[in-house]
Amino acid sequence: MWYSGAVVSMKILPILCLLLGGCAAQSYTYTPGATLLSGLQDYKGEMQRIGNSVTRWPERQETAGTLKTVALATLGGSREFSRLIDLDLRKREFNITLSEGSVRPERAREMNEELVKIDEEIAALKPVVRAQIAALPASRDSQPRLESAATIGLLTLAIDNFSANGARGFDAPSTRVGEYQVTDLGSFARVRAPDGRNHRCAIYAEPGEGAALRCEPLP
Repeated sequence: MWYSGAVVSMKILPILCLLLGGCAAQSYTYTPGATLLSGLQDYKGEMQRIGNSVTRWPERQETAGTLKTVALATLGGSREFSRLIDLDLRKREFNITLSEGSVRPERAREMNEELVKIDEEIAALKPVVRAQIAALPASRDSQPRLESAATIGLLTLAIDNFSANGARGFDAPSTRVGEYQVTDLGSFARVRAPDGRNHRCAIYAEPGEGAALRCEPLP
């Protein structure tokens, strides 16, 4: 979903790169926004890979910790974003445990009640995180407005879909960032500029370093 190349693996190096002003590779610059975007996709993909076995909770915790590392490097350690990750992890563990069918009825009721509260808190946190993302500089250097709008738009859509219940609908998620229309088409994003031209935008990630977003005009 909206990235290509190697999946980013966030450790100490990307934190240093981003905090010290960004890392460059080939013809593009790794940015905080694109790196967070790649980190969110990495988190989703890794959780799917790990699966729903109760015994694999340590791996899910490690994956959540990795996304927190990404947030530290990009959002400056947002408490709200960190809380979103914690809630999503707890929600996953509750649902996995309940699906096993071995929970006592009384405890199952308690867990289902808490799941409702978790979803309510997640819904309340998302607008705060979206506002933080809107204020996030797309790059320490100057970045074209098109790429900046695409990054913010895709991050907004990713947060909207974070820990969502149910499958993705048939209509492609779309949002406006200023005069730009950003649509997530799965393998890439389509961005309509103010002049009406469409562009194809994709994430390029490098293990251990970060990610960049690059847009090219569509025919």
